Amino acid sequence: MRKLLLVSLLVTIMTAPSKIEARSSVPTLRKIAEFDLPGPAGKRFDYLTIDPDDHYLISAHLAAGQTYVIDLRTNRVLATVADTPGAEGVEYIPELKKFYTSNAGDNTIGVVDLRQIKVVKKLPTERKPDGSAYAASFHKLYVSDERGKAEAIVDVTKDAIVKTLHFDSETGMPQYDSVAKKVYVNLQDQNIFAVIDPATDEVIARYPVGRCKGNHGMALDPQNHRAFLSCEENDLMTVFDLDAHKPIAYLPMADGPDVIKFDSGLQRIYAACYSGAISVFHQDDPQHYAKVEDFKVQHAVHSLAVDPETHRVYTPEQEENGKPVARMVVYEAVTGK
Repeated sequence: MRKLLLVSLLVTIMTAPSKIEARSSVPTLRKIAEFDLPGPAGKRFDYLTIDPDDHYLISAHLAAGQTYVIDLRTNRVLATVADTPGAEGVEYIPELKKFYTSNAGDNTIGVVDLRQIKVVKKLPTERKPDGSAYAASFHKLYVSDERGKAEAIVDVTKDAIVKTLHFDSETGMPQYDSVAKKVYVNLQDQNIFAVIDPATDEVIARYPVGRCKGNHGMALDPQNHRAFLSCEENDLMTVFDLDAHKPIAYLPMADGPDVIKFDSGLQRIYAACYSGAISVFHQDDPQHYAKVEDFKVQHAVHSLAVDPETHRVYTPEQEENGKPVARMVVYEAVTGK
């Protein structure tokens, strides 16, 4: 009898609906605005970030080689910053009123002065700089040189690369944990989660990410010691326990996941998926997560940003029903409350 009860319990856990299907048919997002970007149309976009001080959205238009500064209060493009060839990552440094672009086109890190709204310096780096993260307590920017299998470390007070860490894997998205004061980086070829001590800029740990294959995207919940990984090769959202150093949950995503973000106010995780969906998950508590829906968007939408104040989600579009566009779409979170 004890054996039968154990088998029954295991079956119940393995087939729990919250792990394998959407929780609700009610949409989690509602489009409230869209506006054209300078273009050109049909060209790939990449990362976005929000400047909460000035209420700016900074959006990298990778294939156009330019970056946009957008006023979130009016949805108006304030400036187009040229000379950011192949811009992928973009990171805002609040105390300096600067942002940094990862320019895959010429393998540089661009320094953009927001007061002048222009590139004031370029830092040569390894091959294909991509995602980036700012460790505010240490005044350092960490940039993943994806194809160079490296992590460039920039002292933002000097705008100089002070160290480059090399790996045996392409590097995915880094993130800074402001609570643990650690930098995490995905080693996506090896399915490894690496930990960097920003005090010494040494790699102090490496942990496997279990069933997650191709861990490129990453978002953090520092307060609950969780990382959310976007697994490109097998379309999984993996929840990684930063204290236990292991995955604790896997949830299915739409095909082609890339950028992933966490809205701590709504306990929601959003992942932009190239196939034409934003996969939405809910954090019931730090141990339990549920798939809510695959919210339909245009094909090739693979990046997004979340405003923590308004809970609005911003996604750039390069096509509409197969026709080329250059557009930003704004979604409002629907909570049912």
